[in-house]
Amino acid sequence: MTGRTFWDGVARRYAARPVRDETAYETTLALTRSYLGEDDKVLELGCGTGTTALKLAPAVAHLTAADISSEMVAIAREKLADHPGANVEFRQADAFCDAFAPGTFDAVLAFNLLHLLDDMEATIKRVRALLRPGGVFISKTVCLGRNAWHFRALIAGLQMIGKAPPVKFLDIADLEKAIRAQGFEILETGNYPAKPPSRFIVARKV
Repeated sequence: MTGRTFWDGVARRYAARPVRDETAYETTLALTRSYLGEDDKVLELGCGTGTTALKLAPAVAHLTAADISSEMVAIAREKLADHPGANVEFRQADAFCDAFAPGTFDAVLAFNLLHLLDDMEATIKRVRALLRPGGVFISKTVCLGRNAWHFRALIAGLQMIGKAPPVKFLDIADLEKAIRAQGFEILETGNYPAKPPSRFIVARKV
């Protein structure tokens, strides 16, 4: 099962599910807003059903939110209909969409995405290309660790019955190394929530 097929299949259930850790989520939003400006053009990758995009959009000039799942994007557009005049565009796409021109975004966001990608390094490299000089890449990534055998067994079982997507078992050090290796300076980090660590990283294009 591909990631796209999985997310299309669970989109409605995902949309109905409450935020697991409200405090961690609100902390992530507040920290993200502190790096955004009212004139910024922002891209969110892996936007899911659009809740985060709609919450962050008032802080910027325009926000383009993309997801590979057509069902996720359809739900996001339904939400957008309840926000007339919102400065948000939802589209089915990944980071490599030709419509995203290099050097045009002040910030790129990727929340709960990097550990789900087939080629994380290529996507981070593409993010750097999409950013303007000095632009920021803000991400939050579940880091289960390379030695998390209990998580591996659990997720493998769930994948067999179509209840979990393909997942990479990253650790924090390797994640940060991968971001630096693509030409970023890390400005801020934190774990929201702490267990299992969901690593929040703000990195500037250098």
